[in-house]
Amino acid sequence: MTTMTMAQGAVYRLVTTLFFKVFVLLIISGSIQARQLLIPMDKSGQRQHLKAYGIAFWVLESQQDVYWLLNYKGGSFMTDYRSDIERECRVRGVDFKVISDADAAAILDDIASPEKNQEAVKLEKAPKIAVYSPPHMAPWDDAVTLVLTYAEIPYDIIYDEEVMDDELSGYDWLHLHHEDFTGQYGKFYAAYRNAPWYIKQKNDLEAMAKRLGFKKVSQMKLAVVKKIKEFTVGGGFTFAMCSATDTYDIALAAEGVDICESMFDGDPADPNYNKKLDFSKTFAFKNFTLVTNPLEYEYSDIDVTNTRNVKAENDFFGLFEFSAKWDVVPAMLTQNHTRVIKGFMGQTTAFRKSLIKPSVTILGENKSAGEARYIHGEVGKGFFTFYGGHDPEDYQHRVGDPPTDLSLHPNSPGYRLILNNVLFPAARKEKQKT
Repeated sequence: MTTMTMAQGAVYRLVTTLFFKVFVLLIISGSIQARQLLIPMDKSGQRQHLKAYGIAFWVLESQQDVYWLLNYKGGSFMTDYRSDIERECRVRGVDFKVISDADAAAILDDIASPEKNQEAVKLEKAPKIAVYSPPHMAPWDDAVTLVLTYAEIPYDIIYDEEVMDDELSGYDWLHLHHEDFTGQYGKFYAAYRNAPWYIKQKNDLEAMAKRLGFKKVSQMKLAVVKKIKEFTVGGGFTFAMCSATDTYDIALAAEGVDICESMFDGDPADPNYNKKLDFSKTFAFKNFTLVTNPLEYEYSDIDVTNTRNVKAENDFFGLFEFSAKWDVVPAMLTQNHTRVIKGFMGQTTAFRKSLIKPSVTILGENKSAGEARYIHGEVGKGFFTFYGGHDPEDYQHRVGDPPTDLSLHPNSPGYRLILNNVLFPAARKEKQKT
């Protein structure tokens, strides 16, 4: 019996030792095989830049972190490998590489070098996105809704009623459609006052203003603008393009002053309104002068559309290069596979640099023309970005023009700037405030 017990003990020790060795080997093997999924964003490494942002957003929605590798291969993304992420990349046509944890650690270590103008920013939560837009507008009427749809990034449409009902508090990021916040209906009166769509737009807005308790559309739009300001100051992210940029600040500066002529609101404008503007209330612009002619398709001298002398074939703007380690926010917003972006026009094409507040950061400019195309600033706890022009891949988009087919422009640098802003709120707040 004693002999049998000793034999059993020896077998037990042998089995235990073998089990332990196998367990250790499994741990080591698992460690070696642990993988990361890298989505390169440089010019040669990615065939679907725009859809790659959608993949990053999709991963965040599944509550998995994503690293945004600033200035590494065009602002690449990296996340823990999962077979469903690989499958989604393949379905959407997004290029990727599966690398080992050791290789990923080497990349992060290299990025951390003080000699490299690079940084790894952790994206932790998919932002809740709202697009301020008239409900009847088609996605191709606005570059942001167009690219969000193409990248398969979900968003909600809200308009004046939702804003006035304080629904902005449920969102992290807000885009302002090509809106006229001054109450002048886009200043389309001279060319389109008899067009059915213009008449309908005017009637709809007047009915909405009455429903919300305002006598004029301009008063309703001012109230909306102030709600958006509250949202931004409180920590929200506001992005605007084209006429939503300058008319937003114009509405703030003109609070309490009638700047609309009788064809817009039924009574004449204050003849001295340019002397009564309060620039302390604005986000980005100062000392501007409003266009007094109601028949002119322009709001103020903030925009340079009517005074610029730039031919279409020479219309480009350059992105500034910021320190990824010290100027993290502008570095995120300017990630791209090129530093030179093809220009494009809009009702508001670009901003006169002399009228931009010194606290605002110019992210992209046409230096020879003296115009800023892409600007960013902080207000309170939040941020705003203004981007001039209508459609980055349609040089001079006009009313009634066909929609842009983004499948023909999957690597558009101009559209990438929009998507940089979409992902921006996903970064940790301490990184944003660095």
